[in-house]
Amino acid sequence: MDSPPATRRAQPADTSAGRYHREKTQMKTNVTFDSAGLALAGHLYTPDGRHPGPRPAIVVGHPGSGVKEQAAGLYAERLSRAGYVTLAFDAAYQGQSEGEPRGLEDPSHRVEDFKAAVSFLSTQTAVDSDRIGALGICASGGYVIAAAATDHRIRAVATVSAADMGRQFREGADGTQDRSVIQGLLDAAAAARTAEAHGEGVGTFPIFPATEEQARAGGQHLFEGWEYYCTDRARHERSAKSFTLNSVDRIASFDAFQFVGMIAPRPLLMIVGTEAVTSWMTTHAIEHAGEPKEQYWVEGASHVALYDKDEFVSPAIAKLAGFFRANLSDAV
Repeated sequence: MDSPPATRRAQPADTSAGRYHREKTQMKTNVTFDSAGLALAGHLYTPDGRHPGPRPAIVVGHPGSGVKEQAAGLYAERLSRAGYVTLAFDAAYQGQSEGEPRGLEDPSHRVEDFKAAVSFLSTQTAVDSDRIGALGICASGGYVIAAAATDHRIRAVATVSAADMGRQFREGADGTQDRSVIQGLLDAAAAARTAEAHGEGVGTFPIFPATEEQARAGGQHLFEGWEYYCTDRARHERSAKSFTLNSVDRIASFDAFQFVGMIAPRPLLMIVGTEAVTSWMTTHAIEHAGEPKEQYWVEGASHVALYDKDEFVSPAIAKLAGFFRANLSDAV
């Protein structure tokens, strides 16, 4: 596929800088912080102490259904080795964070979670509160755009395999979904809310197919998601395998990129794979963003491959480290 004129491409690579960073030491600490009355669980990564004084910091949000121990933790750990204090956290209602019902995916709270994470970092003595950036992966790539649009404490914004959950539910991952799909989901959500009002409990729906055969039948994107979350590739006991049906109407009306233009003049970097069926969402956001902005293509990477495959993660990390270095600090 051809990239837009203002974008750049990266070839898969394991850079010498990446090898150097993996040799550095760091500390991971379990932390909790408040988000609209719920305690969120996080992992705070602190680099070695060879550079005294407060450091720039980066909040890292996980994909939809993910947890901090998966892709978000990988990126947080790697960026910490590049010299940043980083925070990966579980969204409210998911992972080790508080919130009932479990498995609720509430875009407005996911946006608040990012802002709460910035507030937490701003209280840490190791962090320079004037140099905080944010990174969102997959669904968090949409939530971080919405959060940064109105939170000026986020000085630099980046995404990897960004997905607007509202668009994905309304139009499908590739943008070609029949309108009847979201209408059927909204019917189910409405019925579930009525059933809940009658004391029948909270309805849920599965995120992934039950078998590999069913996953493969749904296409490459669905299969990759199933393989990542449901096999030994990256399976985690706390990652969500279902969402509540009362998530659907919350998600369906959400527009992650509606106010992307309000991020400027703060810098925006959006990284996406050339083989990602969701790349149209990143392109859409970049088209509506103000300067400075960049869409960065990782050659050969699919949407999910950028979660954990080192031949694609390494060039993404190198690009992110350079982006945050240029926009948060010259010293790391």
